[in-house]
Amino acid sequence: MYEPKNILITGAAGFIASHVTTRLIDRYPSYKIVALDKLDYCSTFKNLLSCSSSSKFKFIKGDIATADIVNHILIEEEIDTIMHFAAQTHVDNSFGNSMEFTYNNIYGTHVLLEACRVTNCVKRFIHVSTDEVYGETDLDADIGNHEASQLLPTNPYSATKAGAEMLVMAYHRSYDLPIITSRGNNVYGPNQYPEKLVPKFILLAMKGEKLPIHGDGSNVRSYLHCGDVAEAFEVILHKGEIGQVYNIGTKKERSVLDVAEEICKLFKLNPKDVIEYFLDDQKLKKLGWQERTPWEEGLKMTIEWYKKNPDWWGDVSTALNPHPRFSAINLSDEAQWSFQYGYSRLARSYTEVGRKKSRLKFLIYGRTGWIGGLLGKLCDEERIDWEYGRGRLEDRKSLMEDIRRVMPTHVLSAAGVTGRPNVDWCESHKAETIRTNVVGILTLADVCREYSLYMMNFATGCIFEYDKEHPLGSGIGFKEEDKPNFIGSFYSKTKAMVEDLLKNYDNVCTLRVRMPISSDLSNPRNFITKISRYNKVVNIPNSMTVLDELLPISIEMAKRNLKGIWNFTNPGVISHNQILELYRDNIDPQFKWENFDLKEQAKVIVAPRSNNEMDASKLKNEFPNLLSIKDSIIKFVFEPNKKT
Repeated sequence: MYEPKNILITGAAGFIASHVTTRLIDRYPSYKIVALDKLDYCSTFKNLLSCSSSSKFKFIKGDIATADIVNHILIEEEIDTIMHFAAQTHVDNSFGNSMEFTYNNIYGTHVLLEACRVTNCVKRFIHVSTDEVYGETDLDADIGNHEASQLLPTNPYSATKAGAEMLVMAYHRSYDLPIITSRGNNVYGPNQYPEKLVPKFILLAMKGEKLPIHGDGSNVRSYLHCGDVAEAFEVILHKGEIGQVYNIGTKKERSVLDVAEEICKLFKLNPKDVIEYFLDDQKLKKLGWQERTPWEEGLKMTIEWYKKNPDWWGDVSTALNPHPRFSAINLSDEAQWSFQYGYSRLARSYTEVGRKKSRLKFLIYGRTGWIGGLLGKLCDEERIDWEYGRGRLEDRKSLMEDIRRVMPTHVLSAAGVTGRPNVDWCESHKAETIRTNVVGILTLADVCREYSLYMMNFATGCIFEYDKEHPLGSGIGFKEEDKPNFIGSFYSKTKAMVEDLLKNYDNVCTLRVRMPISSDLSNPRNFITKISRYNKVVNIPNSMTVLDELLPISIEMAKRNLKGIWNFTNPGVISHNQILELYRDNIDPQFKWENFDLKEQAKVIVAPRSNNEMDASKLKNEFPNLLSIKDSIIKFVFEPNKKT
């Protein structure tokens, strides 16, 4: 029995891998599981929600084809075991998007193997392949494909999986990497993205629509329930022999028409197509695994799951088409495909003249500002090429000169007028505030759009205030699509106005920052520094932004070209008193403060202040490891500054 300690599961948020991950966490609580997934169209963090409560589970959003990420994980997490599920798998998609399959299935696997060779820390590498590498099976054959059968792939998908197997085999023989390979039949069950036959038929049947069949429906395939397959991988993990290949299969075959007719018994409709590959799985059965879930029982369980979770994948209308088209990447208008190790997979078009860029370069506005300065330092740390903009935002010509001079891939704007020492300044300088916060930002967005450039705008969440739909202390936060309701300050009015207008620019990402906090307690713009110097403070829970945690995330968001509006705050709220209590306990034991209410506060300020809770679930879904506001403040601010 092999006993792993720290397992890396690639593609963990996908269908089969998520069931394996869940099973291992439930049955082996001492194992540390690191789940790596780029959350492509057919994977979702929902599949791993049940794992989140485990202290031994860690999720990392990333691509296996990024060498730096993979090498870092292997070393930092002390990985001794890899279960490599990450792959593009849908045959139909591979015909129109074959280069994407080559990139993910072959190049991604090669990066992973090379990382194992270089780090020399992995004791077991389980490579997940498919029975489709065997090619077409003679339906009259009475013996299935065994593990030593010749590989004869017949479509781009199976060809890339066979190619990956060749690399795996070569690394085992050339570098003695501890490889085990599995080849499995079709898998069905809960959580499966509905491009595959069984979930597609179920969802179409639920909609009362006809089930499209390619050809006469005579193509046959063997189907295994995901629970049985997860058990098979548990057995291979612990009992599999290095250098061996294991078929995970069943001798029970069903044609597409058979599958459709059995679903029709429950829904009264008609079916689609799939290809059959017949396997000899005796070697794995000798290790103690066997199929346990009867087809009829497994199918009923699967139908029940889809009935209870019809919106699990959101809008899947394109996946339910008879001939689905995968449109995540359009290679037809790409002159070349970049295979540069550890870099972007595609040489992206840059401007209207088609200049190609294979590296990042940021143009940053707001060099004299707090956030602008921090962004420059972060780019240095991440070795991202960058420059500050020299032009004034409201001067279109100067912005165009900046772009021609710098030739950026991304433009980040942290420029804007907030007022010195605070937003009260804007009440008596309205024209200046409009010029920068509205005219300037819109001009920059328009110039970026003209040059086909991505723009990230650091905005504010101080455009909301607690109301009857979002009462104080309710935990109901304002969402990205909510209409701003705070008009107490002219500063907030201009920010709400420009945010609404920026919705018309599809090249812009708007980040709503609130009451920014950092570990630099000497900075007068730091919210903690501000309130620690006030004579009196109000005590109202608010959403806030810990820059030490969130600014690196903004860099990653730019790399991913994420757009639209984002509540850029840590989840949850924290009150002024809670922060000052942490300040007293960690920084100054003698520190004392007094509170006053909003009416008393109004007597010493010109413009009212925004108080609200922002719903950060959209950001949390994209970055699952994002800390709550209190935990983030403790980790990034008070622990580094704690005085003993």
